[in-house]
Amino acid sequence: MTEKLRLSFAIGDYDHTRDIINGKVPVEGIELIAGNHQIEEIFFRFTFFKEWDVSELSMGKYCSLRSQGDTTFTAIPVFISRQFRHSMIYVREGSDITQPGQLKGKRIGVPEWAQTATIYSRGYLTHTAGVSLDSVHWVQAGVNMAGRVEKVQLKLPPNISIERHTDRTLSDMLLRGEIDAILSARQPDAYGKGAVRLFEDYQPAEEAWYRDTGIYPIMHVAAIRTEVLDRHPWIARNLFQAFEEAKRRSYERLSDIAASGAPVAWLSDIMRRQRALFGDDPFPYGIEKNYKTLDAFLQFGFEQGVCHTRIKPEDLFPKSMQASFKV
Repeated sequence: MTEKLRLSFAIGDYDHTRDIINGKVPVEGIELIAGNHQIEEIFFRFTFFKEWDVSELSMGKYCSLRSQGDTTFTAIPVFISRQFRHSMIYVREGSDITQPGQLKGKRIGVPEWAQTATIYSRGYLTHTAGVSLDSVHWVQAGVNMAGRVEKVQLKLPPNISIERHTDRTLSDMLLRGEIDAILSARQPDAYGKGAVRLFEDYQPAEEAWYRDTGIYPIMHVAAIRTEVLDRHPWIARNLFQAFEEAKRRSYERLSDIAASGAPVAWLSDIMRRQRALFGDDPFPYGIEKNYKTLDAFLQFGFEQGVCHTRIKPEDLFPKSMQASFKV
């Protein structure tokens, strides 16, 4: 028997990737040594110490590195996490800010300028709500823990400045009135204790935005250390195919009306309504099906100084993933 290539692999805990982790979906020619960790820990250890061969990675950080010519990592178009972000805008309870356009001229906190979720939310504010980047006083700090810092080098537009704090949290600053709003993927501790979402009923707003723009935000991508991929270029396609199969099995489980695939009432109905909005593959992988979202994200990143140059979606992935064979 031909010996399989052993690759270490770090990823969060997701139903649509579970069957790769547990070995029910094998990756042809590869033996994965897989582990689940908290997302922030994965990003930190992979970005700074390159601890794994394959890893989940922040889309914002990956695109920023690529735009700077850093090819340490190479992503495949497997988008492990994606989520709309109207729900991530927080204001003080009782605030007179009730519409996103009212954030113009305000002090807004972000955990990191290059956090993927904040790139999308600032893109929404700029392109949909009419809140230009330079009309806001930006503040950067940890959401619930002090000391958070940027992980990538920025190239901010000349009219944008960020006030940084390592000795306080955005959650506390919001309650004390030092900032007017927070953009954060993680819920601040202040939520429900003096802070509320700007969009408490956020799903209708997010669905409407998707219908208008065709953008379904991509948060995390699967990435390979480029030195590993250069030695074994075939692993990109094999990993992609395994991720597709694991996702298909997840769809099947979650759509089963005979048993609950997760502790969620009316789960199969949720899956049905999701398909009505997104189509038969509501969580698509690949470049072509995601081109509009990828291109919009790269535009947002360039406008915001996360991406140093205006790169294209094709620049993010190996050439072997940019075409498929036909029979």
